[in-house]
Amino acid sequence: MSLYAIVLAAGEGTRMRSQRPKPLHLICGRPMVMHVIHSLSGVQPTQTVIVVGHGADQVTARVTTDSPSWANVSFASQVVQRGTGDAVSVGLTALDQSVATTAASDRPAEHDDMSSILVLPGDTPLLRRETIDNLVAQHEASGHAATVLVAQLDDPTGYGRVVRSKDGKVLRIVEQRDASDEERQIKEINTSIYAFRRDLLGPALRRVTPNNAQSEYYLTDVVAVLADMGHQVGAVVADAPETQGVNDRWQLALAERELRSRTNHFWLLNGVTMFDPRQTFIDVDVHIERDVTLYPGTMLQGDTRIGAGSQIGPNTRLVNCVVGANSFVESTSATDSLIGDNAKVGPFAHLSSGSRVTDGQTTGAFYDSDTADSKTF
Repeated sequence: MSLYAIVLAAGEGTRMRSQRPKPLHLICGRPMVMHVIHSLSGVQPTQTVIVVGHGADQVTARVTTDSPSWANVSFASQVVQRGTGDAVSVGLTALDQSVATTAASDRPAEHDDMSSILVLPGDTPLLRRETIDNLVAQHEASGHAATVLVAQLDDPTGYGRVVRSKDGKVLRIVEQRDASDEERQIKEINTSIYAFRRDLLGPALRRVTPNNAQSEYYLTDVVAVLADMGHQVGAVVADAPETQGVNDRWQLALAERELRSRTNHFWLLNGVTMFDPRQTFIDVDVHIERDVTLYPGTMLQGDTRIGAGSQIGPNTRLVNCVVGANSFVESTSATDSLIGDNAKVGPFAHLSSGSRVTDGQTTGAFYDSDTADSKTF
C-alpha cells in the first residue's frame, strides 16, 4: 500500500523571537524539520509534501539541500495561515497534482485511493523512527479511517484532549480553548501526529468549519467528522517527551539536551569513551570510529569524522573536520580541516578553513594555520 507524508512547516513561530524560520532552528546540528523528515526513514514515503508559509524560500532551499533521496520531498505553500486543517488541504492538493510516481491516467480516483497519509508537525525533533513505524503498522493493520498518536501527561494544559466513548473508541479531539471543565481533566492528549486513509481524509476535511475560539480550520475536527460518519478512529500511545513540540528557545534547549543525551548514549555503546558525557557535544551527522576518547569540553559539529584510536579534547571544537586514526587534538579550534593519522595538534591551535595537517605532523602551542605552512585540500 502506498504511503504519503505531509509535514506542516508553515507557522511563523513568533515565540522563537527570531528572524530565522522556526523549522530551521538547529538541534544537534540539524534543522528541526529535518529531524521530522528523518523520522520517516523506516516507512520511506512515496512522496513527502512540506507545507511552507513563513520564510518559505529559506525552508524550501534548506530542505531541498538536506533531504535524503528516499524522502522524495516536494513543497506546497500555505499563503494565509488558516489552521492545520487548511494546511493539510494544501498538502493534499499538492499530492493530487503530483504525477511523480504514476501516469495521471493510472492514478486512482480520490474515493478509491486507500493509501495512507501521515501528517506530522515540523517542530517535533525528538520523534523516533520506531514510533512512526509502529503508528503506520497499526494503522494499516486495523483498517481504521484514522489513527491518532496520543500520549499521557500529568499536566495536559494547552494540549488537545482525546475524548473516548465508554468502550474506548476515539470520538473527537477538543482543543484546550474549546474544552469544557470536565474535558480539561482528561490526561490523554493529542500529539498532532496522525495516519489517515486517503479516500476518507479529503471528504472529511471539506466538512470542517472554523467555528471555534480561534476561527481556524482545525485538523483535529476531522476525527469527530469521521467518527460521526460511523468510521473507526484508532489511537497509538507514544512516550510524551518525544512528541513534544518546540515553540520557544527554552523548549529548544530542552530538546537539544535530550537529543545530545541520546546521541552520546549511542556512541558510548559503540566503543567511544567520554570522561563526562554531560560536557561532550556531538552533532547527529558526526561519525566516530571505535576506541576514540573524548575529553570534557569537546564539541564535534557538522560533518566531522574521527578515526579509530584518536583522542580529542579537552576544550576542542571541530566543525566539518576529518581526523585520522590515532591522532591527538588538544585545546584546538578547527573548521573544514583535514588532520592525518598519528598527528598531534595543539594545545591552543587554530586551524582555519582548508587547513591540512599531514600524517605524523605535530603542531605546537599557538599554531595558527593562517600564518603557518599549511596545505589546502
